Amino acid sequence: MPESSLAHIVYYEPRIPGNTGSAIRLAAVTGARLHLVEPLGFDLSEAKLKRAGLDYHDLAVMDVHPSLDAALDALPEARVFAFTTRATTRFTDVEYRPGDVLLFGPEPTGLPPEALKHPRVTDELRIPMLPGRRSLNLTNAASIAVYEVWRQAGFAEGA
Repeated sequence: MPESSLAHIVYYEPRIPGNTGSAIRLAAVTGARLHLVEPLGFDLSEAKLKRAGLDYHDLAVMDVHPSLDAALDALPEARVFAFTTRATTRFTDVEYRPGDVLLFGPEPTGLPPEALKHPRVTDELRIPMLPGRRSLNLTNAASIAVYEVWRQAGFAEGA
């Protein structure tokens, strides 16, 4: 699958290696491209990261960027959808295009105001939850979003 045919998952300053390892696995099985925005809360050689990603590290495409601006500069034509529990637009209300950016914040705080107000952010999206719940696990949320993008693309190249 061409790298632009699905989506770009951007983790803004991720802190938990197991979640990033799971995102590596998600990228490998869907064809999405994973982008990590520094600073990271762990070393990329950490055992928990490798264990969560299993043997999928070689099958995923991942980039590390020194800042959000650098990550988005690498994707100049992409629309950017910031996921936050405070949004009013549901993630299923969007017609996704190849190469869209799905932006997620760090655990446990989510995206900070400066990221949500970034001029490249196209829209803020939410994943519905029952009232009184704080949030989903980071990679669970990314998985839900990536699979919606892929569903809309007819699960192209999927078996």
